[in-house]
Formats: sequence, structure tokens, C-alpha cells
Amino acid sequence: MRALTTATILGLAAIASAASAQERPDQKAYFGLYKQLVETNTTLSTGSCTQAAAQIGARLTAAGYADSDITLFSVPDRAKEGGIVAVLKGSDAKAKPMLLLGHLDVVEAKRADWVRDPFTLIDEGGYYYARGTVDDKAMASVWADTLIRLKQEGYKPKRTIKLALTCGEETTFAFNGAEWLAKNKRDLIDAEFALNEGGGGRYGPDGKPQLLALQVGEKAAQNYTFEATNKGGHSSQPVPANAIYDLADALKAVHDYEFPVKFSETTRAFFGMTAVKSPPALRDAITKLLADPSDAAANTIVSTDKMMHSTLRTTCVATIVTAGHAENALPQRATANVNCRIFPGETVPDTLVKLQELAGPKVKVSANAPIRPTAIPPALDPKITGPVKAVAAKHYPGLPLLPLMSTGATDGVFLEAVGIPVYGVPGFFTDADGNGTHGLNERIRKDSLYQGRDYLFDLVKAFAG
Repeated sequence: MRALTTATILGLAAIASAASAQERPDQKAYFGLYKQLVETNTTLSTGSCTQAAAQIGARLTAAGYADSDITLFSVPDRAKEGGIVAVLKGSDAKAKPMLLLGHLDVVEAKRADWVRDPFTLIDEGGYYYARGTVDDKAMASVWADTLIRLKQEGYKPKRTIKLALTCGEETTFAFNGAEWLAKNKRDLIDAEFALNEGGGGRYGPDGKPQLLALQVGEKAAQNYTFEATNKGGHSSQPVPANAIYDLADALKAVHDYEFPVKFSETTRAFFGMTAVKSPPALRDAITKLLADPSDAAANTIVSTDKMMHSTLRTTCVATIVTAGHAENALPQRATANVNCRIFPGETVPDTLVKLQELAGPKVKVSANAPIRPTAIPPALDPKITGPVKAVAAKHYPGLPLLPLMSTGATDGVFLEAVGIPVYGVPGFFTDADGNGTHGLNERIRKDSLYQGRDYLFDLVKAFAG
């Protein structure tokens, strides 16, 4: 037998350690919850969030929660789009509750397009594959598991911990449980703050953790319809008035327009920290833009990065176009959907005014239902950032933690509209390609899932007291 080198021994020890770390009794119990949730189809077309919520409710009951601590909810016309709220009561009546928010629904997944069955959890190559393994069943399962573990440990938090797992986050016209709770059951989810998705971590090209992110604020997503109409006629006798050309001119105007650069407390901090580790040209451009948001030259350099470009402003982009009614007829109607991600503090009506101005008089612009509330950025509150950093230093020593504003949107916008600040906490790391979230073959690294679970559990205890 060939002698084992020190490096080989250390390597084998590391592998054994990683394997044993995923075989703790509490992790085995968690995996059962996670697997059941991932394999419960919760797409809008054929799935049921109500079923998933009931399964979690049953697990909470088995852990010792009273019926009065668990609320399963839905509405009659959307019976499969329900959710669950659970409460672990705190000992200090003066301490306002905290809320753990997550969503149960997932993006549609067509089996024919996937390498693996999207609703069967596959363990392969150090990853778990399935729809929802990341978005958002990793966090939803960890929040439910956290409440179960705390109850089983006999843990008595000073601050009441609430859990809300809802449906409708991924689909515009679904029943949105977070919005419904905010509007109809505000007292049930009332909290000083909420912890949600939106933060996370990123692996570098070498596969090692590179940085952590805390989401503090997000844009509001809003769709607008551009509509051009005309009398039409025979295509053999074209005239200047043409609905397709009018629509095209309007969309070109949107394409050419840049909304002005703006900074929030969060994005100013984000760019300030980013500048420190950027190459000289980018560092100088960021510094100039922070000092003067109207600096066009600096804006051009910074906006070369598509993420930074979007973080600096409201963005609007055409996503769907429909036009004409016959190959041999002049178009009577041409429409387009323009999807906007509106900077916090800016409103849907104000954005509509600008889009109508760009479109001109020949094209009508309207805001599509549902109308999202104005995004309200939460504060960079040390009471939040402090524990996040402290627990991160324990679990991910040496990694930088950046505050960021999400250029996307979560259900946090509905809670912030009623006065509950929402923070997207870190924990789970993803690869540079986004791990197939919203796309094909969604996956999460197994070590990321289990390490994130440990981080989030300790973070909840740090906030709960």
C-alpha cells in the first residue's frame, strides 16, 4: 500500500469532517423537512402552497406548538394559495416581536426542459437539485426548522418570534399572502422588523466564499402597457400612420432614456465599500459619482457594470410586444409591456408621467394592475447590522459584509408599506451563475445549505435575546 502523505491525510480528514457535519441528528431531521417542502409542488399552475403550509403546520404541532400558536390561512377563490403564520411567545412584553418571512411558491418548471425531475430532490455532485432548492424553500424550511428546534430545546426568547410563510411572491396575478396579511391581518404579523430573503453570499471563481450581503431596501416592480392604435387598412397601400412604427418609436425613446442617478443610505454605503476594493479607474469614478450624481463621465464608467447601472437608478425595459392582426393588413393595434424597477421613494404615478412623456402623444401608457406600493427603504440600523455582522464573524470569519439594495423585488415591499422594515439576511452562498434560480436545473451546494441553516439559527437567537 502506498504511504499516505500528510496532505492526503488532511484531505481525507476534511472530507470526513464535511460528511459528518451533514449527519448530525438535527440536520437529518431538517433534511426531512426540506426534502418534503421541495418535493411539494407549489407552482401556481399545478401545485398547492396550502398543502405545503399544512405540512409545516403538522410539524410545528408535533414539536409542541398549540393550535392557538398556528394560523393557516387562504381565501375561498384561491384555496390552493394559502400560507401559515406561527408564533413562539417571548417572555418580555416590552420587547416588540420579530418576524421571519419566506415564500412557499416557486417559479414554473417544465419537466421536458430539465435534466432531472424538478420536483424530486436529487443529491448529485455536492449539490441538491430541484425547483425551489434556493428560491425560496431553503430559507422557508430553515425558518420553520428554527421554530421547531427552539421549541424542542425549551428555548424561551425574550422577544416573540413570528413566522409567516406565504404564497404568491413569484407570480404577478397570484393571491399574495404577504400583501393579504399586511392589509387584513396586520396584528397577526406585527413586528419591529422582519428577516427575509434577498441577502446571501457569493462564491468566487475559486469556489471559496467571497463576500456576504445584507439586503437593506429593494426596488418596486411595476409593469406598464404601451398601446398604439390605428384605423388600419390594406397593406398594399401603406400610409405614414402605422401603429407598429408609433410603438417602435416610443420603445426606442425608452431605450435611449436614462433615469437620473440617485443614492439611498444603503446604496451610498454599498458604493463606498465597493470603491475601496475596485481598480483605480472604477474607484475614481465611483468616488466622483458619490460626490456629484450628475457627473456624466463617472456615470458612464460605473454603469458599464449592469448590476451597478441598475442599482443607481430606476430602470424600465420592454419585455413583451404584440402587434398586428393579419399579414396583409396595416396594424390596427400594437402593444408592449414595459417592466420597470422603481428606485425606493419614487412612485408608480411619477414613473408613468415620465414614460408617457417619452412615448409621445401617439402612444397611450398605463400602469398595469396590480399596482405595487412605493418601495420604502429601511434604515441601516445598527440594531440590525450589528448582530448580522457579529454572527457572520463567527460563521464566516474574515468575509466582508456589504449592505445592498436589491434591484429585484420581494414581498418585503408589502410589509414596509405598513411600517414593518424588512431586511434580507445573508446565510446561503450561490455560484456566479445564480444556481439556476428561476431557470433550469436549480441547485444549492449542500454545504451552503447546512452552513446557512446554522448561521440563520444563531442569528434568530441573537435577535430574540
